[in-house]
Amino acid sequence: MKLVKNQNEIKSSQKVSDKEAEEAFIKILKWMGEDPSREGLLETPKRVVKAFKEYFKGYNEDPKKILEKTFGDVDGYDDMVIQKNISVQSHCEHHMAPIIGVAHVAYIPNERVVGLSKLARVVEVFSKRLQTQERLTMQIANVLMETLNPKGVAVSIDSTHQCMTMRGIKKEQATTVTNYYLGKFKEDLSYQNRYLRFISK
Repeated sequence: MKLVKNQNEIKSSQKVSDKEAEEAFIKILKWMGEDPSREGLLETPKRVVKAFKEYFKGYNEDPKKILEKTFGDVDGYDDMVIQKNISVQSHCEHHMAPIIGVAHVAYIPNERVVGLSKLARVVEVFSKRLQTQERLTMQIANVLMETLNPKGVAVSIDSTHQCMTMRGIKKEQATTVTNYYLGKFKEDLSYQNRYLRFISK
């Protein structure tokens, strides 16, 4: 008799079906004071499940795989590569309210570069999970550092949290900025300052 389940078995036993999720949303509609059987809401639980699959698809994606393919034929380019204004749509883990903003990502190649679309895809993978902005910023930077082995990484996110703008303190104009630096960007302020100048243009 097997006493210890492996991680895959545990995940499999905890998996919730689409039908179970739809039933949960029916209960939430009732809790709100709505009638899930009225015409306008009949398909709502199914639609919400479909939407949640899109909002949180990052749980089923591996950012390291996205960064596996790199290119060495760049004639020795060794200055920073910066991708600005990558759109961010995430959800806060405290209220499941949207986080909407932009990310700026930079790295200093160590002989090899990665396809530009891959930087945006990494941001997307981590964004499509329940998040705090601080952790999201660090996760993007850390996976780039671990996978590409660059000389440095910088990540900044500027976003609006609807848990602050639509509820609670309701400060509609408030935005949150987070920065995380690794390697040369952390050790050498000249790199950090150049990066900040570039993303502020």
